Amino acid sequence: MMMHSKLTITPRSRKIAFKIFVAVALCSLQIVSADSGSDKCATEKSSLYCPNCGGIEVSDCSKCEGYLFTDSQHEICYDRKLFNVGNHAVGDPDNHYPFLWNDIVGAIVWFFTAGIATACGVGGGGIYVPLGILLLRFSPKAASGLSQASIFGASLGGLIVNIRNHHPNEHVRDTKGSPLEGHPGKIVPHEKDLTKAEIEEDRKRYLEGGDGKRKFYTRPVIDYDMALFLAPMEMAGAVLGVIIQKLFPNWLFLTIAALVLAFTSYKTYVKFFATYKKEKAARAEMHRRETMAESKHSTVGADDEADATATEACDATNEDSTTIAVDGFDSDKAEAEDDPKDLEMRRHFLEIDSRQYPKEKLAYLVLLWVGLTIIILLKGGKGVESVIGVTCEDAGYYALVAGQFIWTMGFAAFFGIKNVMKTNERLAVNYPFNDMDILWDYKKLQFYSFFTFLAGIIAGLIGVGGGMVLGPLMIAMEVNPRVSTSTTATMVLLTSSSVAVIFVMSGLVPWEYALFFFLVCLCGAYIGKTKIDAYVKRTGMASILIGILATIIALATIGCIVNLFMGLASVNWCLAGFNQFCTVSSGSGSDCAARLLEAHDLFPEAQRMFPF
Repeated sequence: MMMHSKLTITPRSRKIAFKIFVAVALCSLQIVSADSGSDKCATEKSSLYCPNCGGIEVSDCSKCEGYLFTDSQHEICYDRKLFNVGNHAVGDPDNHYPFLWNDIVGAIVWFFTAGIATACGVGGGGIYVPLGILLLRFSPKAASGLSQASIFGASLGGLIVNIRNHHPNEHVRDTKGSPLEGHPGKIVPHEKDLTKAEIEEDRKRYLEGGDGKRKFYTRPVIDYDMALFLAPMEMAGAVLGVIIQKLFPNWLFLTIAALVLAFTSYKTYVKFFATYKKEKAARAEMHRRETMAESKHSTVGADDEADATATEACDATNEDSTTIAVDGFDSDKAEAEDDPKDLEMRRHFLEIDSRQYPKEKLAYLVLLWVGLTIIILLKGGKGVESVIGVTCEDAGYYALVAGQFIWTMGFAAFFGIKNVMKTNERLAVNYPFNDMDILWDYKKLQFYSFFTFLAGIIAGLIGVGGGMVLGPLMIAMEVNPRVSTSTTATMVLLTSSSVAVIFVMSGLVPWEYALFFFLVCLCGAYIGKTKIDAYVKRTGMASILIGILATIIALATIGCIVNLFMGLASVNWCLAGFNQFCTVSSGSGSDCAARLLEAHDLFPEAQRMFPF
């Protein structure tokens, strides 16, 4: 059965969804086109007092080095201090307003958000950014930078947990197994529908059989092969998404963001309820079987040893037949027919895959990160200027954009082909793939690369991490929830870390805030991820991860809607047209010689508050 059928998306539903999308797009484009030539949404930019160089005028406090925060009421740029408890003077750029309680409440909210978001494999940027604006009272650029530092800390805390965790299937066997109907290459789980006592007996019987070399194998919970293929493809899509976002007015991309996230949240909730129902039914059935087994065992009388022996022999026969029924064939007979060379190669592959820290794969991830960071530093982006001064007016800028596509898509193509070859090698020796493994072939490469690239475009367009879009997609494709959340969390680390470093280096985020919230999120993610993973492992209720993911996406949807209406209200509900793709700032707030002003003439209110 092809992977497409697992998504349960009928051709009719695809056509309906496509028609709705086209209708919304055309409607939006018609509104934008009608307003694109109008300047009715243009607002006169007020001058802000920057204390640098004895007092200069700026239109944006991000150009006022050391005083990045804006107070529009008093028309000043001011410096923000973490846990400011000193004597404050309203209007003093160096000591303007205390934000003690904002920082304390923010730290608590960030701590719990990091733990919950990381557990389900997302960064949480859809929550951090609006809360940074509303709760911490940061500017949008500073809130975005603080969000990246927070995501970096949270994803690093999650990686510390994930990199040591094993795959949910910790008892992989070297036998061929029973073919799973409708899924060529996969096998029926050996311990499916067995009680705990039956599982223990079955494992003991497995270890005692064979050639004496049998043992259980496992894998890391992070699917590094999947990450090495999907992460660069998602990054390539995000590059295109950011380019499109530059053209769209704020109200349009926030509307698209709200619609996409709302739909994604709905579908994820549907998957959560369906998975929860299955898990609940499976637990009930397991409890019923264990209760029956205990009741049957207790009826054996102490004086009827012969009958008890006969009963145990009958039970053993039943257990054997149950195992055969589950496996679909006689495992001893299948083992006798197994090619010794295939068995040896199968064990070799299992040993390779069981390495908890595959050095070459970790090195490739680091290489991907280094390449991405260098390109971002050279090109600029996310509100940060290029370190070599390249702007969108230069040919070098577009060469770097092309280089970003070549680097990411080339990386994805290399590891995609490598994954197909690896799968074919294992299929040739009857490798025991489980029912939630992805058996890579070229059709699946096309399918996954297309939807991952699309997810990246959406993530770049609406300004969220790829995990919030890619996570539900992987769950819909029947990837094990614990594997999908751990893998997407690793992918989020690659993008957030490079962008966070660049934000802090550029000075757009105060380093003490970036460092503090980085550490808060690292601790929150480590503790939250550990606790939630322990609960999932103890109860077997992986559906809780899907439910948390759906809730986070729903909260991000609310954040988009709030920002949308606040933005529209600030411009009297005017719908702006498309933006210019290339806009270059005409000057810098730190250019003192050209911008030195008589501050007491320009800012009389600031002069009354403090002398300069």
